[in-house]
Amino acid sequence: MNASAVQPLLKHLSSIVIGAEKPAEMLLTALLADGHVLIEGAPGIGKTTLANTLATSIGGVFKRIQFTPDLLPADLLGYNLYRADQGSFEFIRGPVFSNCLLADEINRTSPRVQSALLESMNEGRVTIDGISHRLPKPFMVIATQNDTHSSGTFPLPEPQLDRFLLSLRMTLPDAMTQTDILLAHATKNTAHPEPPDLGVDGEMIQRLQSFVSSIPVSRSVAQYITDLCESLRKMAGSEHSVSVRAALALLRAARANAFLESAAAVYPDHVQAVFPAVMRHRILSDQDLDPIELIETALGRTQVP
Repeated sequence: MNASAVQPLLKHLSSIVIGAEKPAEMLLTALLADGHVLIEGAPGIGKTTLANTLATSIGGVFKRIQFTPDLLPADLLGYNLYRADQGSFEFIRGPVFSNCLLADEINRTSPRVQSALLESMNEGRVTIDGISHRLPKPFMVIATQNDTHSSGTFPLPEPQLDRFLLSLRMTLPDAMTQTDILLAHATKNTAHPEPPDLGVDGEMIQRLQSFVSSIPVSRSVAQYITDLCESLRKMAGSEHSVSVRAALALLRAARANAFLESAAAVYPDHVQAVFPAVMRHRILSDQDLDPIELIETALGRTQVP
């Protein structure tokens, strides 16, 4: 297997949201690494469109749920309904039973509902009334949150943040790109009623995920990942600022990046390419420090093998 299998998908993602080439690449990286993505940014810059395009392009079951303050865990996971005519309970599946779940504005609902996704994201299953239900494969959560309007929002719990493989920051494009977007809408080039056949389906994604997880990693690269995480912990001022799960996430994302670069193994530049997206939402600092500055400093100070 090689990266050419997913190049049409990457090209399609980049063409749908003009100026979002890097977020599109990172979104595909997370999919290949069997991870989940948190997309942050102001309203109206294409976060939902990018997530929706990825989901519909790979086939399978796509569900979108708008997170609101009155949402309940059962609205997301499902519930047991008693059928009086049958004298038994029937499990009604929630929208989480999909191949791709778009959790729109996830910070608009309570931490209780946000945390209801933990088992799904970590174990690929849902437990209701003591009974576990497996989720379909592949399974991916793409969550969006607006970070400019904080009124009525709930910060994501730290354990929830740690379950996201990558955090993508989408910003307002430059003036030239905004003009291109206007012209695309004016000529109706943004209308995509039916996703094209890109030759990528759920079964292929699972095969690619398996292949990516087997890409070789040398001891020196593993040590480099450890050293980067240690540097971040020291600068953040807490041993718990970067978890072991974060280091494992960095390894998974670096493997996916190596695959997209058609590399035979993981090298330090693959680790560096995904390091900011893996760590930005995970850094827990006792001081009021900018995560991006810490990340850049760690990259500069850590010796490359």
